[in-house]
Amino acid sequence: MTRPELSVGEALVGLLEEYGVDTIFGIPGVHNVEMYRALPRSKIRHILPRHEQGAGFMADGYARATGKPGVCFTITGPGVTNILTPMGQAWSDSSPILVISSSLDIGDSAQGRGRLHEMRSQINVAQSLTPNARQATTASDVRDVLAEAFASFATTRPRPYYLEIPVDLLKMPAGAGWQARPLPRRPTPHRDLIEEAAALLAEARQPVMILGGGASECGIVARKIAETIGATVMTSTAGKGIFPESHPLSAGYHLSRTTAKSLIAECDVLLAVGTELSETDFWDGYRIDAHLIELKGKLIRIDLDPSSIVRPHVPHLAILSDAAVALAAIAEHIPAKKNPTPLGAATAQKLRDAEDTSNLRMTLRNVLDVIRTALPPETVIASDMTQIAYAANEDFPVDLPRKWLHPVGFGTLGFGLPAAIGAKFGVGDTPVATLVGDYGLQYTINELATAVEHGLSIPIFLWNNDALGQIRDDMVNKGIQPNAVTLRNPDFQMLAKAYGASAAKPANLKELAAAIAAALKADGPTLIEMTPRMVHD
Repeated sequence: MTRPELSVGEALVGLLEEYGVDTIFGIPGVHNVEMYRALPRSKIRHILPRHEQGAGFMADGYARATGKPGVCFTITGPGVTNILTPMGQAWSDSSPILVISSSLDIGDSAQGRGRLHEMRSQINVAQSLTPNARQATTASDVRDVLAEAFASFATTRPRPYYLEIPVDLLKMPAGAGWQARPLPRRPTPHRDLIEEAAALLAEARQPVMILGGGASECGIVARKIAETIGATVMTSTAGKGIFPESHPLSAGYHLSRTTAKSLIAECDVLLAVGTELSETDFWDGYRIDAHLIELKGKLIRIDLDPSSIVRPHVPHLAILSDAAVALAAIAEHIPAKKNPTPLGAATAQKLRDAEDTSNLRMTLRNVLDVIRTALPPETVIASDMTQIAYAANEDFPVDLPRKWLHPVGFGTLGFGLPAAIGAKFGVGDTPVATLVGDYGLQYTINELATAVEHGLSIPIFLWNNDALGQIRDDMVNKGIQPNAVTLRNPDFQMLAKAYGASAAKPANLKELAAAIAAALKADGPTLIEMTPRMVHD
């Protein structure tokens, strides 16, 4: 796109299309309407959420489900502050989203003249959540930042990018040079590191693998390595489904369990791929030191992030590389074993058997069993910060990658519904559902209107215990008298119908299964309200 008569705002849309963007989640406003001038004649689909927070979470859900960058348009001032929470979630969970915002005219920025949406430093607010925040003052700045962002998405650890464009710059002539630039490839590993890693794994008596979100494209080769050496395989929450949880060597996500931490401490070789091994991976919610793990054996790390690959745990081998390329190379160098160590499957079974048998967990497991049976295995599920999702992280089996979307690191409420909507726009006919709590749903329930407007057949599994259940239980466990954790909920059935959605409130598990079947065939979203009483009736 080289026509100089185009404005920067028009050329921006054309350049995004050249970089492969097919969907933008955004809200037009008086300061960013120039971004919308060219949209009607582009191939890009624009989705209008009901809040900038919804736009950010939709872009995140789209990115997690597809592996492609999710893109947002927002507006100066409050539009930026509203989308900060999704940006924080995308940063902590390594999700590639691109937020493009307007900003005040070049000469008006932070001058204190009382301009509409004025902030003292809008760019600094964005930089508090991502260092990948850029401010354009010329047309070439816009082109350069987009090239930087898409090059980063293609080659490094996925993280959010933010670009702000002054209102007056959006209206200026674009000039020439608006073509997508060639993108670099991810780094590949050094041969000596691969050979040493393969030798260590081949000789290991009790090898363990941990797969994080950065290993999303590595399921087949990870399985080949695990089966060759008899490794027990665990995942982080972000890595759930990369290694089939139905596989005998899979221990799924149980990193917060004492049994898992003991296994990690005692194994002689730990291969960690695309994971920070961070506090939230090992968090059990009660002890301040619950995230700490002890490593007595040799740690092999494969990652794209040069900072996280060497901390907080000291690696024996640090392999900075595309995970799929590194694992494929390791697999080629590991000699086939006639009789891989039997400890892998036995240990995985032991970890799977170490279930939480509390009354609450048993209740939630009964509900999750029905949901898992009723949903097709390829269903993408976006969950929120809620007790039933915490249980599902461990107890809801997933056998495919990019099917379990959970807000781990930043841990925000309100993620589930808009993330499911974004995922649905990304995966098309593949089923999508969301798992939310009664309190968290109310953070972003306005996006139900977006799902209805587009006829998205998303089952919305609402766990309603009329409380902030997890916080209430945490208070009890810490000797605090529960307070500020009970609430008066709306009539969710009437509220869903007011938005134009279908609604169901099953009285028992049999009715729950029937409600799910109907929701999957519906022409729009269906809110399925579930209560603890339902399990016992």
